[in-house]
Amino acid sequence: MEIYEAVKKRRSIRSFTREPIPVKILEKCVDAARLAPSSANLQPLEYVVVNEKNLLKKVFSTLKWAGYLDWNPSLKESPTAYIVVLKNREIMEKGEYDVGMAVENIVLVAMEEGISSCILSSIDRGKLRKILKIPEKMDVELVVALGYANEKSIAEEMEKSIKYYRDKDGVLHVPKRKLEDIMHKNGYTEKSS
Repeated sequence: MEIYEAVKKRRSIRSFTREPIPVKILEKCVDAARLAPSSANLQPLEYVVVNEKNLLKKVFSTLKWAGYLDWNPSLKESPTAYIVVLKNREIMEKGEYDVGMAVENIVLVAMEEGISSCILSSIDRGKLRKILKIPEKMDVELVVALGYANEKSIAEEMEKSIKYYRDKDGVLHVPKRKLEDIMHKNGYTEKSS
């Protein structure tokens, strides 16, 4: 799959089949994260891969999904793996750019392998820290949920609202701003409303 095609195809998926993801693919995703750019090459990020059934349920209980839909997936449609992204504060205090670049690599490599994802930041970090025995020096930054899609999600041009929604057939629609509304050439120019 071409990179641009993977970017266009990747959507946040919140309903998954129960098919397990091969460990080699999870390792490939973490390796892609490891190779992402890092500020001053400090490399403060580490990753906890979760794919054991009992742990999956426990991690699932720490997450909130789809704020605009006021909905969470059931355990029957929950992910079959997670990659928990950690930042070592002893190496770098702030690291949101490193986190973003690493996570983008994870989700694009997953998409290339036919695996869907959802990046989650609404996390009960204290509870997750206890479940996964994460030391205090590590910040829980994001959780990437991974699995084989059990729903369809499409990007469409934004009309009036940024809120994603499900139609009567269960298809998730994700409004995106138009390219001409966000791209400026050779300097900033005000866009007319």
